[in-house]
Amino acid sequence: MTAHPLVRNVEDAERRWFYGGAEQTWLAKAGDTAGSFLLATTVMVKDKVTPLHTHPADESMVVMEGELLVHLDGGQHPLRAGGFSLAPAGVPHAFKVVSESATVLFLHTPGTCEAFYLGASTPLAPGETTGPVDMSRIMESGRLNGGFELVGPPPF
Repeated sequence: MTAHPLVRNVEDAERRWFYGGAEQTWLAKAGDTAGSFLLATTVMVKDKVTPLHTHPADESMVVMEGELLVHLDGGQHPLRAGGFSLAPAGVPHAFKVVSESATVLFLHTPGTCEAFYLGASTPLAPGETTGPVDMSRIMESGRLNGGFELVGPPPF
């Protein structure tokens, strides 16, 4: 399968509420890229935190606005606007939003985690930006779809 050319503006992208506490805007899904990657912007509020977890794909993050504290490779690192982090496949990682809000560009390579994210989120209607936080839905999607493995509680 070969990827086809793609141009997608943010207003044309699918918006979803991720049950971990984030508004996601999907700029490119696996079907758009012949499975080579997933690309989404994510808006989160202060104190949003993830448990220590792994993915079967590399997860890259670029902070567009705000600041995170990233737990990666056993250490904690501040990640500010313009900064980049890479959690290679299988490497435990977590993050916490330390600014009032943060906008992060997430890139998963390859796009094998799409089923997990779709199962752990719901579409947002126009004008909606929030929804419930429900870790049981995230865990269930990971169990059913792969793409996420819980390693431990938030390390912060």
